[in-house]
Amino acid sequence: MRFANPVFLVVAALVPLAGLLWAFLRARREKRLERFVAAPLRARLMPKGADLWGVQAWCVIAGLFLALFAAARPQWGRATEKYVERSRNVVVAIDVSRSMLSEDVRPNRLERTKADVADLIDSLEGDRCALVAFRRTGVVVCPLTTDRGFLRSTLEQLGPDSAPRGETDLGSAIRASLDALDPAADDHNAIILLSDGGDLRGEALANAALAKKRGIPIFTVGIGDPRVGATVPALDGRGPMKHNGEVVKVKLEEAALKAIAAASNGRYVPLATAGTAETTLGAIYRRFLRQVAAKEQNEEAERAAERYQVFLVPGLVLLLAGAALSRGRFRTRAGAAPLGRTSSPTADASKFPSPR
Repeated sequence: MRFANPVFLVVAALVPLAGLLWAFLRARREKRLERFVAAPLRARLMPKGADLWGVQAWCVIAGLFLALFAAARPQWGRATEKYVERSRNVVVAIDVSRSMLSEDVRPNRLERTKADVADLIDSLEGDRCALVAFRRTGVVVCPLTTDRGFLRSTLEQLGPDSAPRGETDLGSAIRASLDALDPAADDHNAIILLSDGGDLRGEALANAALAKKRGIPIFTVGIGDPRVGATVPALDGRGPMKHNGEVVKVKLEEAALKAIAAASNGRYVPLATAGTAETTLGAIYRRFLRQVAAKEQNEEAERAAERYQVFLVPGLVLLLAGAALSRGRFRTRAGAAPLGRTSSPTADASKFPSPR
């Protein structure tokens, strides 16, 4: 047996202790009464039904104990639960090339991308997600999963070394993303590709057309400023990168991203440099990807069987019994006068002959 809320066991353990303390104090009081009051007078002072007060008290004590024990949710055995799950599969492909270290987006393009992907992960609501990092080739760094903690952990570790060095190949990123998705569920799949752009060399458009054939839309997200170029940090971290003595500057190249989105029946979304509630990936996901059909699948899960009913039902019965014995209120202590009446032991004692 195990308990889902074991803290209630501590409270439940106090109930019988309180009952024993009450019984001890009541027994001690009755012994004192026997010592100082004659038996005929004790019978006169004892109200009708006083014996039921003890029964009522023990009913309440036992009922409270069982109710609190049930609140601890005792569990034993196994129970199989069937449920219908609706989910989508989303692959997020992230450009980790050195140009993504440009700081025209704060703190830089890659860190801004990772922050927005973290926002996307919070919006999944049961949908499965995979992560692909790409430069020269695409690499699946996290397979499809609903484990948000694992997704965030993998996301935090992404950097330029997460994929092989080389010129950015958008076609390889799309191919790796398609390979991460199950072809049997293509009407429930989607791809989000985040990059600062690049040329369409290789098989970018061909792979985008293949995605369209499989019914998988590609939502491309542009990172950076499309008008003004930004410098790229050098490999040694000292100043900007240079080529033939000239400082290298890169800007967001939207043409390739727009072409890929159009070829796959997806959508191109420029991610604003300032960042607003309407341009975060979570908002983009809710606005566009929720249009992708959700897959309904029957699932079975085994869990510990809840047994709290075994204790809750008799606990409630005992509490109701205690309430019934009180005739609408809890009885006062033995010997107390009912409300509205006063009792004078001296006056009542005068009716009995004094002991000689």
